[in-house]
Amino acid sequence: MAKYLAQIIVMGAQVVGRAFARALRQEFAASQAAAEARGGAGRQSAAASSFTGMTLQEAQQILNISTLTPEEIQKNYEHLFKVNDKAVGGSFYLQSKVVRAKERLDEELSIQQQHQTKPPEQQQQT
Repeated sequence: MAKYLAQIIVMGAQVVGRAFARALRQEFAASQAAAEARGGAGRQSAAASSFTGMTLQEAQQILNISTLTPEEIQKNYEHLFKVNDKAVGGSFYLQSKVVRAKERLDEELSIQQQHQTKPPEQQQQT
């Protein structure tokens, strides 16, 4: 009886292991396809996200930005920075989130500008 129970446990572990490996391969393939679809700017944007610890979407939500325009970013940043100033009863934590969001959006703007100014043959190579 113990022998059969051990066989069942081993077979179950093998099935779960294979399913996990297959799911991991599918996720990796989907991630590669998404990166290829976004091109070189996508890789730089992903690197900026990991460097700043904040995704582009999160930064846009914090600063309430729908389109990446420097004027809108600066206007919303200044307002939220002043509102969350500790001297007026604001939160230092929220103020730091606002600063990090602006840094992330500024980085994304510079990536987009670099990508737009490259000649077409260089854009295909990256």
